[in-house]
Amino acid sequence: MILGLGIDIIEVARVQTSVERFGERFLKRILLPDEIAYCQSHKTPAPFIAARFAAKEAISKAFGTGIGAQLGWHDMEVKRKESGEPFVVLHGKGEALMQKRGGRAVLISLSHTDNYSAAVAILEGAT
Repeated sequence: MILGLGIDIIEVARVQTSVERFGERFLKRILLPDEIAYCQSHKTPAPFIAARFAAKEAISKAFGTGIGAQLGWHDMEVKRKESGEPFVVLHGKGEALMQKRGGRAVLISLSHTDNYSAAVAILEGAT
């Protein structure tokens, strides 16, 4: 059963500008260490950073909270399976919110071009 759905799209240039302006401070505000390492392992990190930004926005929309007091940037983490498929790991308030909502999993899909990154998240409940 679907409990929530979220989508987000962001301009890669907007994220690149924030990285150039604020550097590590920006990255550490929105991403966890493994996410930063993964993004920076690419020749052009900005689309990957933007995809994770969009993913977290989409996840927060699927929960119906947005990013804020109930669900923060570090309460969600986007990881990759060996196959490359992204998946979500919830921490802290994210785990608590998942239990409160009766969720079972957060499904995620990411996409990016040179100019845009997008994400869709589905909050799945028990059937």
